[in-house]
Amino acid sequence: MGHVKGIGGLFFRARDPEALNAWYKERLGIGAGCNADDSGPVDEWTWNVAAGPVVFAPFKADTDYFAADRQFMINLRVDDLDAVLAPFREAGDEVITKDEWNDPAIGRFARVHDPEGNPIELWEPPKG
Repeated sequence: MGHVKGIGGLFFRARDPEALNAWYKERLGIGAGCNADDSGPVDEWTWNVAAGPVVFAPFKADTDYFAADRQFMINLRVDDLDAVLAPFREAGDEVITKDEWNDPAIGRFARVHDPEGNPIELWEPPKG
């Protein structure tokens, strides 16, 4: 029997896919042609990510964890939450943090939104 080895892609609708791709690449360094560890070859189709955990979790339809008009929220694992948030803060974008989201055993969290309003949760796992 074969085994699933990880997520192979994330596909979602956008009003302006080219502009949104450019935003993700410029603001977060993710998407086609990006490399999370600045090592190895990149190509026009893939984003080389760092190995690590991925949470796959359906939420109840009436969850208030993210906006009711959104079917998904992407969670991006980061190595330095404050550094990743700096460009958002410099641009005057809304950055949402809540003390109750953070836990020393799980990590730190923040929420931002892309230009089309999609929620992005940024997660800095605990060091060590």
